[in-house]
Amino acid sequence: MILWERWIRNKSLHRLVLSVFFVSIWSSSPHFDRQVKKAQASAKPIEMTIAQESTQESPNSGASPEAPTSAMPVTPASVAPKAPTPKALDRDPAQPGAEGLSPKDPTPYVKPLTPGQYVLEFNRSPVVGYRLRLNGIYDEARIQFTRPRNWQAKGAKMLLRYRHSPALYATRSNLTVLLNGSSIGSVPLNRKKDDIGSGVFEIPAAAIQDYNEVVIAALQNNSPTCTQDPFDPSLWTEVMPDSKMVFDFAPQPVALDFSRYPYPLFDSLSLEPNRLAYLLPGEMNETWLTAIARLQSSLGRLAQFRPIEVRLIKSPNEQKTPERLVVVGTPKNQPELSKLKLAIGIKDGQVLDEQGKPLPNDVGVLTLANSSNSGDGLVLVATGNGDEGVAKAVQFLVQARDRQIGTGQTLIVRQVDEVPTPAMRDWPAFLPVKDQFMLQDLRNYNNERIEDVTVRGADSPVVEYDLKALPDDQFDRGNMLNLRFSYSAQVNPLTSLAEVQLDGIPITGKRLDSDQGAVREQLSLELPADRIKPFSKLQIRFQLDPRERRSCNRATDQQLWATVHKESNFDLKRRQYVKLPDLRLMQYGYPFAAPQDLSKMSIALAPQPSLPSVNLMLKVAERMGRLSRSEAVKLKVYRSDRLPETKQDDHWVAIGLKDQFPVPQALDESAGFSLQDWLGRKRDGSQVQALPDEQGVIKAVLSPWNADRMLVALTAQRDEGLNQVRDVFDRDDLFFQLRDDTVLVRANRPAPLPEDPQSYQLEFLQRARQQREVTDASGFDRTLASLRGNWLTVIPGTILAALLLYGVFSTYLRRFARKPADYVEPTSIKTDDEK
Repeated sequence: MILWERWIRNKSLHRLVLSVFFVSIWSSSPHFDRQVKKAQASAKPIEMTIAQESTQESPNSGASPEAPTSAMPVTPASVAPKAPTPKALDRDPAQPGAEGLSPKDPTPYVKPLTPGQYVLEFNRSPVVGYRLRLNGIYDEARIQFTRPRNWQAKGAKMLLRYRHSPALYATRSNLTVLLNGSSIGSVPLNRKKDDIGSGVFEIPAAAIQDYNEVVIAALQNNSPTCTQDPFDPSLWTEVMPDSKMVFDFAPQPVALDFSRYPYPLFDSLSLEPNRLAYLLPGEMNETWLTAIARLQSSLGRLAQFRPIEVRLIKSPNEQKTPERLVVVGTPKNQPELSKLKLAIGIKDGQVLDEQGKPLPNDVGVLTLANSSNSGDGLVLVATGNGDEGVAKAVQFLVQARDRQIGTGQTLIVRQVDEVPTPAMRDWPAFLPVKDQFMLQDLRNYNNERIEDVTVRGADSPVVEYDLKALPDDQFDRGNMLNLRFSYSAQVNPLTSLAEVQLDGIPITGKRLDSDQGAVREQLSLELPADRIKPFSKLQIRFQLDPRERRSCNRATDQQLWATVHKESNFDLKRRQYVKLPDLRLMQYGYPFAAPQDLSKMSIALAPQPSLPSVNLMLKVAERMGRLSRSEAVKLKVYRSDRLPETKQDDHWVAIGLKDQFPVPQALDESAGFSLQDWLGRKRDGSQVQALPDEQGVIKAVLSPWNADRMLVALTAQRDEGLNQVRDVFDRDDLFFQLRDDTVLVRANRPAPLPEDPQSYQLEFLQRARQQREVTDASGFDRTLASLRGNWLTVIPGTILAALLLYGVFSTYLRRFARKPADYVEPTSIKTDDEK
């Protein structure tokens, strides 16, 4: 009875029963059967079409066109069908980039390579180098690697070679390997003296991700019961640099789609350097030179520390398998476009729309395609019927806010928004322009705001922040840092402390004197004015010791923690002051990266630039891209016979051989080093003739058109010298040595090895003239700054000033104290009454 009453009150149950009742009646009706048969008849040919197209177009019917995030097997249903033609796309008038073109039956994927193996050796990691040493009772080493986007991992193995101290106790010492937090094996440290052990670890394919981290953890004890001294020098294990990981992988087809740009043109997960090949046009005009320079600069900005190899080719047939071919220019300037199998129509040297009519000259076209000689090569085409359209197409790729909306195989760029130029001193990777700011206003390596950071344990890692001053910053005294931090209870107030370091040099420290912990405690300190540099790093180290120490128990300090809060604030005293020319400033991109979109940077080439000059131009543009952060790239390239009228507004980089140098005024000087005709070399009054002269020259001078601008000359007597200068801008270990105003570059061997730091020799020269001070301070401030910078002259100057004032005042007093010779003192006359 109770159940019956509940059923009556439940209205939802009533609706469910009635719905089932009516559906059962309707499904038994003839009308329902006719609708089902009609739907099946209309769906059947669609399914057959999809199956047929996927069988014809997919290079690997059992593989997905893109690398999956896991190594799960791919089912036939996941095979990507053939991409619809642009005619089938729904065009939106508000989005002109979605306009379709008449395709030539393009293949929507790049064919994959054959499956194989890849060997990743440990010595390629800078963490390992020549050895990887683990010390103490417990120590860890971390090695990171990536998985390329078009790889499907089939399996992997790790060969670990090691040797350890003979003092280790075998039953209580072992080496454990973890991949992405999961253990993949462990070996005991039981080898004899000088005996090298080896272990093979199986890595599951599903455990390999896009970003991977291998942790090698060593537990080391030299006693069967308890190791008392964790800093005993006999506790060590070394991992040999010839250890390696071997991957079994199957490359996957690469989808031709701009939605993942810069991939597939550039893969940030590649284990090898990304390789690009630019196709030379019929004429190297300003449009082509500026376009490839901006494109290479934007790729350098996206690559950051990852290497890029670039070369110039004259025909698409010269493209190698791992290279990505880049074709920039109009069909008339790039006649090879008509030979490529593109998704756009080209006829009589013009790009056609879907009606077969030529596009306007100010419309750009971007498309991805396969190379003509093989289906496993990628081609990026930026074209148009006019130079304005080509420039607009490339500008779409170099502007972050625009390329994010790109998708599909082909884009028609009708309009590109002008990105505002940032302020001259708005450098996101450096300190903010304002003098008062907080820690959260700084940016980390991924361009993200700083957040609270917590560390744990007695041996906690150092908290490190970039404190990079602007290259033209000069600091006075009184730079304050108010550090806010918290720490846990149960710390030993006698031995625990917080220490602040600047570039590894301790500045001050504070004892953590509360065994109950503290919340947002403040430590105020003054940062030394002469130590804040464009490469500075602020380190905060916490020494957290537990109140009670227990032998052989590592867990007694894991409850200890300390936090650096993002509300920590700075108060700096600085002004703008820099001397030009100085090549050391170029290490940070100054002054060419001010502003950060490179709009004040121009490159000058010869009227007919050589291939080494263009290669060097690409590396200079790439290096400036790595050193700057902005939403756009606006650098410019000119030939010497077409320099603009506004050349006095920019900083210049001139590239070319001595006999074809675009700005000869930079080399013809009475003082300093310069190259002369007939392989001559001159410095001040000395002059020689070098046979042969294969050195490269990097020389910084003031611009001949504006004394407040800098010009950097990259020159040589032969092409070998330009190639050596190119290596300086390509290699970090050479580029970050630049200083003074003249650098002579010489290779120590005919074919320098990129990994050998001794392959090159740099000689630095400093001229005594043409020093230009650029500052925003007044004359009085400059005088005070000069006195502060030359304090040894203050005391003698003060004495001389005092003597001078003493002489002036003494002369003045003597002049008025001297009486004339005819001076008669008046006598007083008394009246009769006074008498």
